[in-house]
Amino acid sequence: MKRNLGDDKMIRDQVKVEMNKFLYSVLVNVCKHLNEYPYTTIEYEMLKECIYPYTNIERINEEKQRILMHLDAIKADCDALAMDVEKSLKLKDTVENDSFADFSLAGEEEDE
Repeated sequence: MKRNLGDDKMIRDQVKVEMNKFLYSVLVNVCKHLNEYPYTTIEYEMLKECIYPYTNIERINEEKQRILMHLDAIKADCDALAMDVEKSLKLKDTVENDSFADFSLAGEEEDE
């Protein structure tokens, strides 16, 4: 940590302990994934696959943001289509407000 922090930084003991706990939990997770392989020898490619989420977190977060933006665009398209359907098909209109319904009622009254 000292090598990667500025010279003006001091690291408290609790931070060192918690960092070790964090690194231990990462190690445990990686080992769980490595344990899922049916092979008795752990190869470098297996390790690379298991540590991918930790080594590529920035790219994963960028991809997450891209997907969320795309989903927002899809949602906006769906909302626009729903408004178009409501306007063009008059889904909210009642029989009293529908001009076609008025014509059909007027025709029935004339027949009587």
